[in-house]
Amino acid sequence: MEIKQKDDSENGMFYIEQNGETIAEMTYTWAGADRIIIDHTEVDGSLKGQGVGKQLVTKAVEFARAKHLKIVPACSFAKRVFAQTPEFKDVL
Repeated sequence: MEIKQKDDSENGMFYIEQNGETIAEMTYTWAGADRIIIDHTEVDGSLKGQGVGKQLVTKAVEFARAKHLKIVPACSFAKRVFAQTPEFKDVL
C-alpha cells in the first residue's frame, strides 16, 4: 500500500487510496513554520489490525525529520503511538 501526502501549507494529510477512495488517513494542521499538529487518524475497518495507523504516523515522523519539524500529537491514536514508540521522541 502506498501512503500519499497532500499539503497546502495550512493543512495536510497522509493517506491511502483504493479504487479512488480514501481508506486510511491521518490529518494535520500547520502551527507556524516548524510544527504540525496531528489532529485525526482514521482507518477503514477492512485494514484494522494491519498496523496501517502506525504506518501513517511513521510517515509523519519521517516528514518531520526531513523538514526539521516538531509534531504535536493531538489525536488520541497518535498520542498512543508516540507513547509506545520511544524512537519518535526526537520530533516531539
